Amino acid sequence: MTLRVGLAYNTKKPVDPKSGQPEDFYIEFDDEATVDAIMEALRKGRCEVFKIEANEDAYNKFQNLKLDIVFNIAEGLRGESRESQVPAMLEMLGIPYTGSGPLTLAIALDKALTHQFLKANGVPSPNFQVFSSPNQKRKRKFEFPLIVKPLAEGSSKGIRSKSLVKDDKSLRDQITWVINTYKQPAIVEEFLPGREFTVGLIGNGNPVVLPIVEILLEKLPSEASPIYSYEAKWIWDVPEKPLDIFRCPADIPSELETEIKQIAVKTFRVLNCRDLCRMDIRLDKAGKPRILEVNPLPGLIPDPDAHSCLPEAASAAGITYDQLICTILWQALKRYNLQDLFENSSMVSLL
Repeated sequence: MTLRVGLAYNTKKPVDPKSGQPEDFYIEFDDEATVDAIMEALRKGRCEVFKIEANEDAYNKFQNLKLDIVFNIAEGLRGESRESQVPAMLEMLGIPYTGSGPLTLAIALDKALTHQFLKANGVPSPNFQVFSSPNQKRKRKFEFPLIVKPLAEGSSKGIRSKSLVKDDKSLRDQITWVINTYKQPAIVEEFLPGREFTVGLIGNGNPVVLPIVEILLEKLPSEASPIYSYEAKWIWDVPEKPLDIFRCPADIPSELETEIKQIAVKTFRVLNCRDLCRMDIRLDKAGKPRILEVNPLPGLIPDPDAHSCLPEAASAAGITYDQLICTILWQALKRYNLQDLFENSSMVSLL
């Protein structure tokens, strides 16, 4: 039997200078090369693949194509819960899909909700304050430096090198910039001065933690702030001139590796993540790991020089890109108890 797989995605577009949108408005969306690479991987797994741009016409396409499952990488078009749009449509239609559900995606996109949820469940994350206005009073316990981010964005949108602020004027200026540019509140977090890691997980129940990636912040330009900013991710580190910014597996003591993996798995379970996830972790001044952000819809860029963290971690585990894509799909099929729909050995999970 051939599995009918929908591939839901949003592709990058140029920003209209007259739109008032920030330059990084579409940065979370995928290039056609990524969409085509996922489609090709699924076809190698002997699936029949239907590309579906996740726009206003997507619902009717989902409804009419008689799909067995959807491989979802769609970021959504607009709104505070945009990453939940495709999963919500698919649940309404009763169509299985890869990845986390609408509630998990909505919570994880909101950095303040994520911190609150994690702290309530005993998972360490930074102290924070949400600012709807630059004139709000700062909590007394907040000491500089601090880091200012848009409340509900991913892919380092709105996180510039100047987002690390060291005085009250810079703080207020950066909050003003975030609110005016992204039309949403700013979240201000305590700055964690230690090493930074990215952790990928695959599976359900007892997810497998892939080799830990360390982001070598010392490889950034000397004038840059020690954060994995928009400039670091999309301007300074590009396939045409990549920075040697990743180390995978991370060179860390076994005790720290165990602690990071335990926190990652607990976070995965607490937020009810499914099939795949990537999370950013940083060490505080005491050397203890804390969750910075959770991304249940991580990038899957195939080009190794693009430094897409989940494929890079999978590669370090000996998993090819095609195998990674088919493993994610297989994990979703097992979760829905649909593995009997497709028995080709090339689709069997490697994990």
